[in-house]
Amino acid sequence: MHGVHAILYALFDADERLDRDAMRLQVELCLAAEVVGIAALGLATEVAKLSFEERQTVMEWVAEDVAGRAPLAFTITGASVAEQIAMVRHAEKVGATWLILQPPAVGSYPAEEYLDFFGRVMRSTSLPVAIQNAPQYLGRGLSDDDITRLRADHANFTLIKSESSAEGASKLIALAGPAFKVFNGRGGLEMIECLDAGCEGFLLAPDMVDYGVRVMQAYDAGDRVKALALHQETLPAINFIMQSIEHLICYGKRLFTARAGLPTHDRAPAQRPDAEGLAQVAEFARRFGPLS
Repeated sequence: MHGVHAILYALFDADERLDRDAMRLQVELCLAAEVVGIAALGLATEVAKLSFEERQTVMEWVAEDVAGRAPLAFTITGASVAEQIAMVRHAEKVGATWLILQPPAVGSYPAEEYLDFFGRVMRSTSLPVAIQNAPQYLGRGLSDDDITRLRADHANFTLIKSESSAEGASKLIALAGPAFKVFNGRGGLEMIECLDAGCEGFLLAPDMVDYGVRVMQAYDAGDRVKALALHQETLPAINFIMQSIEHLICYGKRLFTARAGLPTHDRAPAQRPDAEGLAQVAEFARRFGPLS
């Protein structure tokens, strides 16, 4: 599990349907970049725009394309316990290695309600389970006490997928202890500082995942100078892309498709690019070169 995992984009054709060939190429390019694992159906995958059947289709396609070559995770979303358990069952069926649970997007409830919700989904599977704790993106999250209580009751709750600063990740790591892993995201912002704090890995979208892999490989090899230099090279692009989830999907996906030699098609509703943003994407694509 240690290392950089790719969290895939949803790639659509001109009719706004999931594009089978583009999704397959995305997996192959990520594996060629030496990611540790592949994940899908997160915020970058525009999971809220996908029907239940489309989420199942993405699971099937990605599992077929990964073909056991790397750990495979799926984010589990759904408005009810029954819907999330149905997604868990499909993830198990296609061969998922681990799962990432998101809180239900409906309503706002006391902590006890979310703890009961997560607990029931966790008890439905023997797979290792993470929780995506990203209140700034999802509108709800777990406190330190909530995490401690869930850990005490569920042995398969082994990882937190955080979207936090290095300081926030450090606090989570101190709370969790050595048997509990913390992954971060945020496009790789503060990547070196998060590694210093003890983050076990990162889930990064494919647009610059090859650079994220190189940063972590250099860091793990003890070459902090190289890791810092590589990370600093990508920071202007990370800062541009990670202004919001909508901005990530608009411009991060376009950076990926530019580097992969693919067209970009949005599924409405979507943030539409402007001329200045497209010019920045073109410059970043030129600077970083093709994904191959």
